[in-house]
Amino acid sequence: MLRDITLGQYYPADSAVHDMDPRTKLFGTLIYIIALFLFNNLVGWTIVSLFLVLMICSCRVPLSYMVKGLKAIVMLLLIAAIFNLFLTTGTPLFTIGPLTISDVGLRNAVMMTIRMIYLIVGTSIMTLTTTPNQLTDGLEQSLKFLNKIHVPVHEIAMMMSIALRFIPILIEETDKIMKAQMARGADFETGGIVKRAKAMVPLLVPLFVSAFRRAGDLALAMEARCYHGGEGRTKMKPLCYHRVDAVAYILIILFLISVIVSRMWTAVSIFHIGG
Repeated sequence: MLRDITLGQYYPADSAVHDMDPRTKLFGTLIYIIALFLFNNLVGWTIVSLFLVLMICSCRVPLSYMVKGLKAIVMLLLIAAIFNLFLTTGTPLFTIGPLTISDVGLRNAVMMTIRMIYLIVGTSIMTLTTTPNQLTDGLEQSLKFLNKIHVPVHEIAMMMSIALRFIPILIEETDKIMKAQMARGADFETGGIVKRAKAMVPLLVPLFVSAFRRAGDLALAMEARCYHGGEGRTKMKPLCYHRVDAVAYILIILFLISVIVSRMWTAVSIFHIGG
């Protein structure tokens, strides 16, 4: 299960998405997330779906590799769907004991599940096609204007880069500790919630110790190399836009406009029907 987490992992491939400037991918991901929570009809869902399929085909990352990341949030998806299904008021469709499923609840459960799946798959495209160094440089360049109000942009970008780098390392470390504990008779899969929580203690303690040790080693390494922040630092590979980025910006803006128009069209249709 731990190895199914693809967040923070880079998948090397020769594709147009890999060749894009990281600023373009950051902007596109932001617009995509906004669009996910804008669409509320079949037209908007179709537009978002086509855009996601286009991105998946363009990045040349196997779909099975992207979907693998969903296994880690199956429980979260189920909880969100159940809460929306049974705790949303509306016209009752049918009753299961004390619980009632309404039309609004059913619609919200389906839409929330689709949005969360699309969110995980869509945002994973950015991390799968961009190295942590590129993400750091892109984020720092995108937020550079905040330096004028004394926001430590470089430090924020570096913290995010370090966090992304540590995700696969800590996942691998957790897997090793879990296997070592299971070889010594630990049981992480059976029993109730309390028993499983107690069983996680022998796993979490060495994991936190390892994480703090790695953080300390990283801090010492940075100090030994006289790191003192981003002021006056230069880039070995400066970011620059290419033709593929111009095309990507046009497609992203057209995508956002299409989703907004579809939402407004739905609102106008409902207004006319109500009138």
